[in-house]
Amino acid sequence: MSVNVNRSVSDQFYRYKMPRLIAKVEGKGNGIKTVIVNMVDVAKALNRPPTYPTKFFGCELGAQTQFDAKNDRYIVNGSHEANKLQDMLDGFIRKFVLCPECDNPETDLHINPKKQTIGNSCKACGYRGMLDTRHKLCTFILKNPPENDSGSVKKEKEKKNRKKDKENGSNSGETGNNDIDAPEAVDGNDDDDEDWAEETTEEAQRRRMEEISEHAKGLTLSEDLEKTLEERVNIFYNFVKQKKEEGGIDSSDKEILAEAERLEVRAMGPLILSELLFDENIREQIKKYKRHFLRFCHNDKKAQKYLLGGFECLVKLHQSQLLPRVPIILKDLYDADMLEEDVILAWAEKVSKKYVSKELAKEIHAKAEPFVKWLKEAEEESEGSEEEEEEEEDNVEVVYSSSARELKMEKTKPENSEKEEEDIDIDAI
Repeated sequence: MSVNVNRSVSDQFYRYKMPRLIAKVEGKGNGIKTVIVNMVDVAKALNRPPTYPTKFFGCELGAQTQFDAKNDRYIVNGSHEANKLQDMLDGFIRKFVLCPECDNPETDLHINPKKQTIGNSCKACGYRGMLDTRHKLCTFILKNPPENDSGSVKKEKEKKNRKKDKENGSNSGETGNNDIDAPEAVDGNDDDDEDWAEETTEEAQRRRMEEISEHAKGLTLSEDLEKTLEERVNIFYNFVKQKKEEGGIDSSDKEILAEAERLEVRAMGPLILSELLFDENIREQIKKYKRHFLRFCHNDKKAQKYLLGGFECLVKLHQSQLLPRVPIILKDLYDADMLEEDVILAWAEKVSKKYVSKELAKEIHAKAEPFVKWLKEAEEESEGSEEEEEEEEDNVEVVYSSSARELKMEKTKPENSEKEEEDIDIDAI
């Protein structure tokens, strides 16, 4: 029986199919192991070597793996159910098969052994980018490039050898070989290799040292992923804090996002940013740091929930100034596209004590009621435009809305009349 390669697609006519994974447990005691019977067929449907998903299972399960290519036996130590492995395979497909741009599985991996990077290209939409190499499987892929890329790796090695022979001085008998290979020497892909062999200028030496430093830095940074979630969040917090203290926070939105993704704490980014970038002057700061938050919150409901958590914490710190302004600030966040309508409505349905006390959370929700009421009443009107926006949300770059509106009313109203007057102001916009 076949299943969709991208199992989040429920369309039965989806063209990309793969066999359902079949697992067979063999042995007993310490020698127990799981043989993935049809791994070759599954891997063929994914256009990946069968060793890749097998090794991925080993990385995820913390188990040793064995490959017997001659007999098509791909083994993961331990006893594992087929359904569990099938669910785990979805993670492999998402990380190493589907195109990040169009979600189609028509991708190829390209290894650069010198720079230790893995390129990713899609035949369906033309996407070209770099694979996130933080997963442990990437080390295996770099050491065992896919067959479609092994030719280029071999060619690169041969080119280096020819270059060395030429520098050491070729005999007259070898000249013919150089002439035969001359067309390949024009290949622009090996320019970096020639730099290493020939350039001795100060600029070339500096560039080589930078490349070595970057590679060493990458090895060190990868150790961060072994740390606990709390430790990684603290690393991210200190990174953003340092950017702010150095005065470079305004132009660091891409760097901040990259660091959060490297540490695998992307969804929690808005919670940290709220603590470091917002205070009682949040309304002006929303405008100033809108781009920073949209990098995280755009089309990411989990990140938006963390932003609401950060907002609750901020109200707790500046209760007298911000509690009366809760509906106005929520409107600002909504207009800036940092919070989506359904996320706000879901938040309003349930009072949580995750970030602040239950009592304060109830107060915040009560103050938010005018805006929530306005949002519910405007839901039908905005439904059509929201559907149009969702069609364009596949862009890899963050899409920003230029239609941010501004609430002009800031004055605090008496408790008994606040709800009525704030409804009027919101509806008047």
